[in-house]
Amino acid sequence: MDQEWEDRVAAAWARFDGVTEEDAAAFRAEIDALADELPADSPLGLFERACAWDSTGHSGRAVPLYREALARGLGEASGYKGRRAKIQLSSSLRNTGHPEEGVKLLSPELLRPPDELDDAVRAVLALCLSSMGRDREGLSLVLGALAPHLPRYQRSMAAYARALVEPAD
Repeated sequence: MDQEWEDRVAAAWARFDGVTEEDAAAFRAEIDALADELPADSPLGLFERACAWDSTGHSGRAVPLYREALARGLGEASGYKGRRAKIQLSSSLRNTGHPEEGVKLLSPELLRPPDELDDAVRAVLALCLSSMGRDREGLSLVLGALAPHLPRYQRSMAAYARALVEPAD
């Protein structure tokens, strides 16, 4: 879609923090109206609708929309939004009792070239792993993501993260 449309979507989301529970339906209607401006088969519209449902506490309604957006080529239309959809879908899958699907979806994302979403991938993957009783693996991911941001102890925290999941000698 064009930049003007993207700017209007960004403006709607910029106002989201002020949306109350009572305003949630109106917010979703605003996102729906923006999505309706796109062709009916646009993965971008599906993605924005999924985000709106998810962000207003309806993960179950968001899951099929995220899936459809990805199936219709969201990653090709916008690599960034495609990656966000995988992160958000995995979180929603966890919230709806299917963390194993989230792990399956996000694990390949660890092998992608690095970008600004890497820490979010690791955080959501850690939550999914924890929901499956794999807390050590989740903690390892979180410590590994945190280590580069620390003013000191980066090397030792990275080593501790690896030690959580590597077999003992």
